[in-house]
Formats: sequence, structure tokens, C-alpha cells
Amino acid sequence: MKKVIILLNVGLICSVLMQSCTDRTCKNQSEITPQIRYNQMQQQLASGWNTWDTRSVLTHVFLPFGAAVDIQLIDGEGNREGKFLVGSRSKNAPILHPGPHTFDGTYTDIAVEWKGLRLRVQSAAEGNKNVILISPLEGCSKQGKIAVRPQGVWFRVNRTEVSQNTFKISPFGEDFSFKSVVKGEITETNDKDKEIILTTGEPVAICIDCEMEVAEAKDFIQSHADAFVDVNKKNYGQCYEVYNAMQNVLAWDNIYDPTINKVITPVSRIWNVGWSSNPTLGGFVLFCWDTYFASMMLSTGSKELAYANAVEITDAITEQGFVPNFYAVNNYKSRDRSQPPVGSMAVWMIYEKYREKWFLELLYDKLLSWNRWWDENRQTDGLLCWGSSPFEKVTYRWWETDGVNATEGGALESGLDNSHMYDNVPFDTLKHQQKLNDVGLTSLYIMDCELLAKIAYELGKKKDARELKTRADAYSKNMNKTWDQQNGFYYNRHTDTGELNRRISPTNFYPLLANIPSQEQAQRMINEHLFNPEEFWGEWVIPATPRNDPAYKDNTYWRGRIWAPLNFLVYMGLRNYNLPEARKELSEKSKNLLLKGWLANGYVFENYSAESGTGDDVQNSDKFYHWGALLGFITLIEEGYYK
Repeated sequence: MKKVIILLNVGLICSVLMQSCTDRTCKNQSEITPQIRYNQMQQQLASGWNTWDTRSVLTHVFLPFGAAVDIQLIDGEGNREGKFLVGSRSKNAPILHPGPHTFDGTYTDIAVEWKGLRLRVQSAAEGNKNVILISPLEGCSKQGKIAVRPQGVWFRVNRTEVSQNTFKISPFGEDFSFKSVVKGEITETNDKDKEIILTTGEPVAICIDCEMEVAEAKDFIQSHADAFVDVNKKNYGQCYEVYNAMQNVLAWDNIYDPTINKVITPVSRIWNVGWSSNPTLGGFVLFCWDTYFASMMLSTGSKELAYANAVEITDAITEQGFVPNFYAVNNYKSRDRSQPPVGSMAVWMIYEKYREKWFLELLYDKLLSWNRWWDENRQTDGLLCWGSSPFEKVTYRWWETDGVNATEGGALESGLDNSHMYDNVPFDTLKHQQKLNDVGLTSLYIMDCELLAKIAYELGKKKDARELKTRADAYSKNMNKTWDQQNGFYYNRHTDTGELNRRISPTNFYPLLANIPSQEQAQRMINEHLFNPEEFWGEWVIPATPRNDPAYKDNTYWRGRIWAPLNFLVYMGLRNYNLPEARKELSEKSKNLLLKGWLANGYVFENYSAESGTGDDVQNSDKFYHWGALLGFITLIEEGYYK
């Protein structure tokens, strides 16, 4: 066996990571427009080493050049795997257990299992220097191999050269190159396929812009690991693992997408690849309320990523003036339907933390357009209904036809796709709405009006603020139609009969978000419904379907399972009232649910069983979906770690 060191000598390149602005107006920071500020911020985000490529978490890319080191595995029979996605359901897909991942990519740690191979892959970066350490874990087959492949990604021109024990990546048009030599047991150097093959029997160190022995590489990695732990323990104390779960699912899901030239944080990488029309590029999909929730959580540890996600989903606003249910590559978006209006909530929360008015200025007009759209297109009897409006096709893809102006499209707009609440609810194809006043939607809309009015006041737009307050007051008064004094609860209302719909979910608690109930009413809602074990309470909470509804036993998607965004919105409503016990109990139960999966396997699930508290008991629960971390965000807020 030949031992070789791979060293990438990058040179001084930091000066090219961000284009300098020579325009006279850009010299005075106070004169830079919000859009210019945001563009500069995105340019800064898209720089340096990180796991940027959505196709594999084991591909390390240096931006802006797209110079990459791709790690692939080969089993004892010569089968090769190059796509590593957390939670992939593909046949014989690798199993990954994510660990720490800083937002800026300066430290990452993940375990991989595939066909007898069991490896730990860590990386640590400082500026242009990056060290990737691949270590065999107990029980790892020695028959497998590791392939290290230098390349350029996303059609960015990078010339690669591989010789006996070195490789080099030269970005086109630049006067530097990445020169490399690897530490480990090399079995083959393939110049034709541009790769170096190593055994799995001992650690492999890939050193970029530095030269280290394996022992030195281990020490370098460990110093970054220790720093990660020290910082998070210092900042989050007893909530250390809660924050880790939230940070790491967001950081591993964070990508750069070359089709829009932006850094974004989609819900999971497997969703991105599934929506891509060009697997070479990778692709992306952003969902509306999912992305706003991500921006809220990201504001805990990364202002720039919080801004980026709030801006990108808001900028996806349709020609009709609403933020769509989804936005994907090639301008593919749901032009028939929106999703729960939590945009102003996210933007205001982020603004309260960082107090940068340009962020509000950048998004305000689009948020106002979206707010007005709800009133103009989804209102019946002074309350809102979920809907789906016909439109002229743009991309001629699946969701431009399926379910449009029908019950399915309306249910999808709710974000609670197959919820029992919408079973057998008729659809008005002339008004493009379900014939059901929705308590959850109307409450979220009132909250949106109130928070957007705050933003308007902050920006000196007093006329808009009065308009929004007037609209909030009108909808608030009409919410009385949905209160049932006998049962102490708000119920959805059939617009064709005026009758209340007794099929409930956690969204029936959303009037708390809008400050609709009195303290007495709120106390009844909690005591008689939330704390009621026949409806929502139990060891694992809050099920999307009450336990006494026949659909609870379905245990599929929004029928019977627990979803973090529902817990989060109910918790945020509780904060508007003197309900300390309910807040504390919901926070504790939410935290326990998150940590159950995180501490066992490094997973943060899309949804959870209300019976067992597990997330991988069904196929339609992604193992690594970032809004599951809202369960921990609740606790960070409750315990005072989010300020």
C-alpha cells in the first residue's frame, strides 16, 4: 500500500469572494438600498467551504468557484454510492446519523452506514483551509474503499488533474489552483476518472491548503469539535442538546442553489432532489410556512440565514399578489393557493431581535400585498376560508392542474393536507373556496394584520397601519360567530348552513394568537380541551386529530400525528395569556418529543406518533425535516434563551 498526503494549496482568494461596489452611492453605507444590502449579504453567505451541494452531504464545495471534493464509497463487490442524503428512502440507500454542523461550515460531523461500511466523516475549516477526516467505526468492513474525487460542480469550469499521489483543481480564469496530496492507504490513482481510491481500514485525512499527519488532522478536528461544544454549552446551558438539534438540522439542510444563485434552507435535501428537473444542478423547493418557521429558528444563531430565508420565500410572491404554497426551480410555484399567513410573524420576530429597519423595508410591500389578497379572495361572511383559484398555466407541470379550484387545492392551502377537518366539506368553484369559515386561518390572519400594522408604524406608514388595524378589528368581531359557550371552544363554521363543525384540531386554539378570547375563555379552552386526555393531552402532544375522533387511528400525515408547527403556534398563543402551567407543560412535552429522536439517532422528524413519540414508524415522516425543531424552539423561548 502506498501512503499519500492530499494537500490543497488555495492561495489568497478571499478578496474575490465578494465583488466590491464602486458605485458612488455604495460608498456611503447609509445610502445603500435594502436590495443592495441583501444582495451583498447573499454574496457573503455564498463563500467558503461548506456542504453546499444538495445532492450529497459528503460533497464539500468551495464557493464561489464551485471547486469541490466529493467523497464516494465502494463496497467489497465494487458497487459504488455517491449520493448521501439523510433519510433517503431509496433502495439500499446509505443510512446517515447527523451530528454537529456549524452554520458557516467550519465544523461538521456525520456517521455513514452502507453495505457493511461504517464511517465517521468530520470536517473543520479555517478560511481557505479545510481538513476532512474519515474514520472507520467499530464493525466497519475492511473490504470497502473510499473514493476521493476533485471536481467542479454546477457546470462551473474547474480543470482537474490527478497524478500518482496528487490532484489539482484550477478554477477557470483564476490565477490560483487547489493543489492536493491525501493521507491514508491508497490502492489506486485513476487519472481518467479523476479520483484517488483508499482503503477503509485506517483513518483518511484530506487536507486543503495545509499539510498534516493523521494525528495532527485529528487534533485539528478535535479543536473545532471542542469549540462547538464550548460555545453552545455556554450560550444554552441546560438547553444545550435542544439547541444542537435545532441548529444542526437547519445547518445540514442549508444549501446553495445555482439556479437562483442564492443560499437557502429548504425543508430537507431529499425534497430538493425530488423536485428538481435537472439532477446535475440539484434543485430546490421552498414551502411557504415551513420556510418562515425556518427563518425564525435561524434567527437564534444566524442573522444572515434568517434574513435569506424570509426574503427568498417572500420574493416568490405570485403575479396574483400572494406568497405561494411552494416555490421551486424554473419558476414553478403554486399560483392557485397560498399557505398559512405567518410571514409577518417571522419578519417581526426577526426584526425585534436585530432591529435593522432595511429588512422591514425590503419585505413590507410584498407582505402588504399578501395580506390584502386574503381579504379580497378568501373572505365569506366576514371570516376567511381556505381555497384554490384557477389561473393561466405557466410551466404545465403537475400542480398547475391537479386539485386546482377543488377541495384538494383548498386543503393543501391550509398546510394540513389530509386533515380530517376538511372531510366532506363542499367546495365553491365560483368563489374558489371551501364552504367553511376556518378558525385557524382567520386567527392567523388577524395576527398578521396586527403585526403588519406594527411594521407599518415602524416604517412611518400610518395610513397602512390604520387600514390593517381596521381590518383586524372587523375580523375579530366576526370571530364571535365561531364561539360555542356551552363547550368553551371556537369551531369552524359551514358557510352554506351556518352550522359549526365539531371536528377539531390544534388550529382551534389559534384564536389565542389573535387575542380573541378573554382570559376566562382562554382558561376554559385549555382546561376543557387542551388538557383533556380524550382530546389532545397525553404523554406525547399535541396530536393533529383529537384522540376521540375516528381519524386519529389513521396515524397518517395530518390525521392523528403530532406536528411541531401546531405545537409552536399553540404555544405562541398561550404567551398572550396568564397561562404559565400550560406554557410550561407544553414546552416540556415538546422538548422531550424532540430529544427522543435526536439523542437516539440524530434525527429531527417531520411528524411524530402521538402514541409512541417516534417519527420513523410510518413512511410519510421524513427523518430530517427542519420544522420538527420547532419543538425545541418552544423551549428556548420558554426558558429565556431566545431574546
